[in-house]
Amino acid sequence: MNSKVVICGVNTATLPKLTEKETRDLLVKVKSGEDGARQQFIVANMRLVLSVIKRFWAKRANQDDVFQAGCIGLIKAIDNFDLKFEVRFSTYAVPMIIGEIKRYLRDGNSLRVPRSIRDTAYQVLKTRGELEKEHKDASIESIALKMNVAVTDVVYALDAISDTVSLFDPVFNSQDDTLLLMDQLGDEKNTDERWTENVCLDTAIEKLDERERKIIYLRYYEGKTQTEISEEIGISQAQVSRLEKTALSYIKNSIRA
Repeated sequence: MNSKVVICGVNTATLPKLTEKETRDLLVKVKSGEDGARQQFIVANMRLVLSVIKRFWAKRANQDDVFQAGCIGLIKAIDNFDLKFEVRFSTYAVPMIIGEIKRYLRDGNSLRVPRSIRDTAYQVLKTRGELEKEHKDASIESIALKMNVAVTDVVYALDAISDTVSLFDPVFNSQDDTLLLMDQLGDEKNTDERWTENVCLDTAIEKLDERERKIIYLRYYEGKTQTEISEEIGISQAQVSRLEKTALSYIKNSIRA
């Protein structure tokens, strides 16, 4: 289930994994200012950033830059996390990582139209104005004919200068409070809460031992029966059942922690 992913020059398959106790103990060292603890904790939680940025891979952005933005969110989460919080660090950190990535995508979302296309668009608008002033047909075809250019060039130029509405465009600003267009769009399936739960689930599964992880994968990702799994990994169906229950119990307790 683990795959090699190289991003920002980092082979994520080599990143360390921490148990819940190791995470807590290392956080204590980070908060006490112990040398090297903060850097060690950042590296150990880069897998968490990688899990989050998968949500944004469909967007037109440099993935190395998105990963770096996520790491900034991780660092902010580390600096602001209070050990008194009765929540897992990953539960606290995921929303901050998501927020930092959204901020990066919003701030770097400008679309640049080449100068040559803008010049063509200007000539199209000028020609249309001339035709309308002369009470002549100002259709796309007429404009293209008068300019001696292809119809597709006219259409492309007009499309290029049309106002583009981005999901990251602000629709309301009040001091430090900014409301984005995407914040007004409902998505009952892919909410931040559900995404947070999925990341916590992935984190819990990663901490299972190899055999338990494989059983969960075969059972719930490939839909195989316990009998089929027992034949594939070479243990009895009763053992599969016991290991599955143990793994599910661990996952359930980890998510609730």
